[in-house]
Amino acid sequence: MPGTLFRLELRPQIPAALSRLTDLASNLMYSWDRDIRGVFWRLDKDLWRTCGNNPKLFLRRVSQSVLEAAADDDDFLQDYNGALASHDSYLASDPKPEVLEHLQPGRDLVAYFCAEFGLHESLPIYSGGLGILAGDHCKAASDLGVPFVAVGLLYREGYFNQTIDALGHQVATPQTANFDELPISIALDARGTEVRVSVPIADRIVQLRVWRADVGHIALYLLDSDLPENSDADRSITFQLYGGNTDTRIQQEIVLGVGGVRALRALGLAPSAWHINEGHAAFMILERVRERVAQGLDFEAALEEIAAGTVFTTHTPVPAGHDIFHHAQVNWFFQQLLPQFGTDESRLLRLGADGHGETRFNMTALALRGSRFHNGVSKIHGGVASMMERSLWPQITPEENPIGSVTNGVHLPTFIARAWTQLFHDALRGWRNKLLDVDYWQRLDEIPDHRFRAVRRQLKRDLLIDINERITRQHRRNELPEALIAQATQHIRTHETRTLVLGFARRFATYKRATLILRDPARLSKLLNDPQRPAILIFAGKAHPKDQPGQDLIRQLHEMSLKPGFIGRLFMVEGYDMLLARNLVQGCDVWLNNPEYPQEASGTSGEKAGINGVVNLSVMDGWWAEGYQPEPNQNGFAIQPVLDPNIRDAEESRQLLDLLEHEVAARYYHGAGDGYSDEWLRLSRNSMKSLIPRFNSSRQVVDYVRGYYAPASRAAARLSAGDSKAARELSRWKRLVLDAWPGVSLRLAATPASVVATGERLALRVQAQLNGLSVDDLVVEYRVGRVDAQGRFQVEQVLTLKPGKEGLFETELEPLTGLQHYQIRAYPRHAAQAHRFELGLMIWL
Repeated sequence: MPGTLFRLELRPQIPAALSRLTDLASNLMYSWDRDIRGVFWRLDKDLWRTCGNNPKLFLRRVSQSVLEAAADDDDFLQDYNGALASHDSYLASDPKPEVLEHLQPGRDLVAYFCAEFGLHESLPIYSGGLGILAGDHCKAASDLGVPFVAVGLLYREGYFNQTIDALGHQVATPQTANFDELPISIALDARGTEVRVSVPIADRIVQLRVWRADVGHIALYLLDSDLPENSDADRSITFQLYGGNTDTRIQQEIVLGVGGVRALRALGLAPSAWHINEGHAAFMILERVRERVAQGLDFEAALEEIAAGTVFTTHTPVPAGHDIFHHAQVNWFFQQLLPQFGTDESRLLRLGADGHGETRFNMTALALRGSRFHNGVSKIHGGVASMMERSLWPQITPEENPIGSVTNGVHLPTFIARAWTQLFHDALRGWRNKLLDVDYWQRLDEIPDHRFRAVRRQLKRDLLIDINERITRQHRRNELPEALIAQATQHIRTHETRTLVLGFARRFATYKRATLILRDPARLSKLLNDPQRPAILIFAGKAHPKDQPGQDLIRQLHEMSLKPGFIGRLFMVEGYDMLLARNLVQGCDVWLNNPEYPQEASGTSGEKAGINGVVNLSVMDGWWAEGYQPEPNQNGFAIQPVLDPNIRDAEESRQLLDLLEHEVAARYYHGAGDGYSDEWLRLSRNSMKSLIPRFNSSRQVVDYVRGYYAPASRAAARLSAGDSKAARELSRWKRLVLDAWPGVSLRLAATPASVVATGERLALRVQAQLNGLSVDDLVVEYRVGRVDAQGRFQVEQVLTLKPGKEGLFETELEPLTGLQHYQIRAYPRHAAQAHRFELGLMIWL
């Protein structure tokens, strides 16, 4: 193109009657409030799509004449005022009782740190499931009125646009953000001054700007190093989400962890509980310890105090998902901060030790050692994480170590279809206040079948329209012949809703096994092309640009989609984003998920589908192991995990195809054969009834409030009270116990009876060698139970022996009935511990 292409944007003047459009565009409430989004859509739906559903950008580009016409349109003004009323009412609402029971605004504040936040496509600072989960967590915290603030990074390239070329190769095009177009503003302190903070990194001082995004009631603060005061290298630290090498990553994580703490201090905020959502933010622990050391506390006492108020959530059982740095990197990038911790370098580095190498610094290990409240994101994942991290509590069985679980949920207002909310408005008034009420959602049975069926058909029709447009655009760009495009779209361009639609959409990591269903292509082709019970299979998802095996899966699916027997029946759709994801989870009939057990930490796409009446067919892993219900209230289909890796794929793919052929298609087409049979509607209703109240993010956040945020706030308050007296005492006691423990032992002071008669009591006397500890430092437990058919000891009762003089512990007890077995063990105890096994010490008799 000859000459310079100059840019000019003519911005409209918003009429006074519509002046609060800027309010609606400035709060990310619009990401879940369809009435607010509808206001912008109604003004100019084509421009709304062109602007990527971004209301701030939309208001800069909408025509002046459109705005002036709307200001005189009574129908539009009614919608506009209704959206404003909803906006204002929401922001004026009080915290929910479930929150006020445990946390008090003004006294308590939760600070939530994460490397990515997926709130809406108009704020592209997310990559995948972690970000979407963090976004849903923030939205639910706002809905509930949790005193809450979030902290992350503001990336120029937080996301990439995906296309698939004619050969099936994923083409990743970075999406570079213009901050002026994002729903953010520069953060101001209480005096109205712009907030800036600085962070020492290696031999430099990096300046950071702080931005603010409003998410309903809460604020999300985002740190940005792209400032003219910084060198080019430092300006690029926050340029790309998960970009660069490990040097880039450690600097990003210093900005997030250290800079995030400093930003909250500069804003005048004093959190009572700090939540590290995945290990990327774990350096916040070191910064808070450094602060307390500077205020006069010794390192060990400071660590106890900080850990007591810290929650850590781990999100992946895949080892590659845990950041590992080399000691040399930590030494180099923390060189200015290391002298400020009040301890030697080796002690600090041991916080990141993971037992897999002397020079490794593991961010998950740091997060676990610097917190006292830890969890995985499903019951299975909590167990897997406990096993993975058992070296931190070496004498405690994984089943009892301090890692618990909170199963992920999804933000219902964001992901449930508008058609459902309109139906709920008529049939289930007040439903928004009943998200935690399991019994309430049984009322879905009151919705007549014809109305329920109509919603499901409408959502499928909307999806097929979207997929047809996307596939047509994709193939035309790749210059496929029009005849081939017509063949590829023949079953979707009519928007006919009889056909069974199967969906699989998520990140294309190899362990998620997108191509498992292709192991028997002949059988799959026969199933998809059955003239009486046809099906369509839609795939969507991105692979990380550096994950070649994941990209190979995309290529295989693209190639298969153009082969005879699959063309027109199988689709690999490009451009996976939040909008396409919403359409898929609302419009498919069946949601497929087949990860390698137990590598699915939670998985939430199936939850999003299930709340929309989509029926899940999934491996019993992650959340589905808790969500699946068999008859009499069956809500989906389960693939039983096969543990032998030599036969796992073959056996699980057989199960998958068996279920599709003999259960799914048979039930969907049962009777008249036009789909959505009465039996299928029962499955669909059961999906919604069982999943809406149990797997929404409000339930998830309430679980955190009760089990983590409130206990962490109280624990930190106890340890910091009175010049941190309890923290000092606890750290002193732990050093004493750790030094003495190798010399602590147990023996029977008297041999107990092996047979007792009914009515007699069993006397137990245990002598402890305390090695300088007192009897008050120790708990001696009697655990009684039975050995099951598999030879496993099942504990039925636990009793504590009473301490006496000179290390003697004793009790008399009434045994269980019949044959039984018992164990005796001891572990250290202190009233200030957050978890009884946090020291990881245990001895058995």
